[in-house]
Amino acid sequence: MTIAETCKFEAEVAQVLHLVTHSLYSHKEIFLRELISNASDACDKLRFESIAKPELLAGDAELHIDVSWDPAARTITVRDNGVGMSREEVVANIGTIASSGTRRFLEAMSTEQKSDARLIGQFGVGFYSAFVVADRVTVLSRRAGALASDGVKWESDGKGEYSLEPVDLPERGTAVVLHLKADEDEFLKRWQLRSLITRYSDHVAFPIRMPMEKDDKPTDEWEIVNAASALWTKPKSEISNEDYQSFYKSLGHDFNDALAWTHNRVEGSQSFTTLLYLPSQPPFELMMGGRDERKGLKLYIKRVFIMDAAEELLPNYLRFVRGVVDADDLPLNVSREILQQNRQLERIKAACVKRVLDLIEKLAKDEPEKFETFYKAFGNTLKEGIAEDHANRERIAKLLCFASTKGEGSAQKVSLDDYIGRMAVGQDEIWYITADSYAAAVGSPQLEAFKAKGIEVLLMSDRIDEWMIGSLTEYAGKKLRNVAKGELPLDEEGKKQQEEVSKAAEPLLKKLKDLLGDRVGDVRVSARLTDSPSCLALSDYEMAPHLARLLREAGHDMPSSKPTLEINPQHALLKRVEAESDEARARDLASLLLEQAEIAAGAQLADPAAFVQRLNRVLVG
Repeated sequence: MTIAETCKFEAEVAQVLHLVTHSLYSHKEIFLRELISNASDACDKLRFESIAKPELLAGDAELHIDVSWDPAARTITVRDNGVGMSREEVVANIGTIASSGTRRFLEAMSTEQKSDARLIGQFGVGFYSAFVVADRVTVLSRRAGALASDGVKWESDGKGEYSLEPVDLPERGTAVVLHLKADEDEFLKRWQLRSLITRYSDHVAFPIRMPMEKDDKPTDEWEIVNAASALWTKPKSEISNEDYQSFYKSLGHDFNDALAWTHNRVEGSQSFTTLLYLPSQPPFELMMGGRDERKGLKLYIKRVFIMDAAEELLPNYLRFVRGVVDADDLPLNVSREILQQNRQLERIKAACVKRVLDLIEKLAKDEPEKFETFYKAFGNTLKEGIAEDHANRERIAKLLCFASTKGEGSAQKVSLDDYIGRMAVGQDEIWYITADSYAAAVGSPQLEAFKAKGIEVLLMSDRIDEWMIGSLTEYAGKKLRNVAKGELPLDEEGKKQQEEVSKAAEPLLKKLKDLLGDRVGDVRVSARLTDSPSCLALSDYEMAPHLARLLREAGHDMPSSKPTLEINPQHALLKRVEAESDEARARDLASLLLEQAEIAAGAQLADPAAFVQRLNRVLVG
């Protein structure tokens, strides 16, 4: 007699189970989509493994998924004849969670006050959704190629422990048996299960079978209840928008509709099909995991699933795209290492990038509301392409939008083409400023001369902007210039006036340099200021203070640099410094001029307490 072994769940699994069962009550039906998705993956894996080892199919080559129910026992069973699992794989896949992404899943679920079904399935935790409707789950599995005696039975009530025992299983594959909770009778009806399969799993590429019903009871006769065909292989004329959306939701584990999609078949020396989707909001793993947790596109070769090959099929900056690529010409036994060096795949990747950028451009041109939705969700991710994709830099730049001194407040709606279209006669540069917030950008003293002259300035306040703009030095033949960097270009009259003012202010400039000492690299008269007393000026290649501060906060060692202080000699505060004979008060005033310029530029004060004391002394007088 075999005795079952009792094991404790890994702590994080217990957390997942608790959160899933208590947070997804409004999306209970999700369990069936996830279990069918897992069964489909198991069939896909077996079909791939059987290319090299045909004996794994062992006379049972028709892969399928069966969904059955038993009203008397109050169970639902999802069974597949796919690759199956060994005992070690059962423990690894169900008993433990190693993914760092799942830790982010837990953190997000813990902080979310509302249930969010988008989270399930995106970190491989979809199996646990079974406990939303079941108070006990039994898994019976046997690995393809293993002996009948190598079967394994896993069982748990989801409360911290599970049991494992060996069992004889005559057939390969996996069966998941859900013992339903007392109030979940709705899922014991055939029409309800079938409607969920139609809604969420109709385009699973394997037949999903259900028993026929007679006198409200299941019979031994099976019926295929899904389309059981790869949607992307059909002619576009035969696919409705509802079909596309249904397939997207199944593919992306998303309850929301896709924003847009593109479906193309390329024929010729290299033939392949692509079906690519833009989500309407960021996939959860993109928000939480960023560049390291992406799922990317599914790669098929002649309808055989190969891998989730995000790194090979799309560049990093398009990691939010979901979809399928089905190639005819790649070798079926292709490995990830071969993929990385495969020229045919490079051509497919280039075609995918082109299709996605075409789709985004079409949204920008024909459906501005949808484009605005897309840009709010993925604009910052798209900006990474400016540095990463030199070949498409101009196309990506054309899609970027920013706030502007002539825009609609903080709304990022002004494109570079919009800016160029409004440029004054004789202006040949695109001016911008970077800051760590819109308020800091629009209120920067460095904008004053531009506002006075009616020159538009783009306001870039997203964290990625300072890094991105380092790779975007020119667009449509126009140079991009930061208003805070370098010396402003002046006409002959402006240069003459600047020289006169600087000459007249020489004593004041010397006084400030003496008072500030080695805290500044230089002090000079500003051509930027009209109302404010001072601002910082950066060299063309100097990092913006707000970015340097963020990098220091992230633990990076940043070289210290001495700022250049620009002043407005006509301002009353500078007149006061000039007239101040008390050296201590003059030093306080000079320090405040520097520190307020640093604050406005987003720099971190070296000694905030000393700044407060100085400010108080000046206010008291």
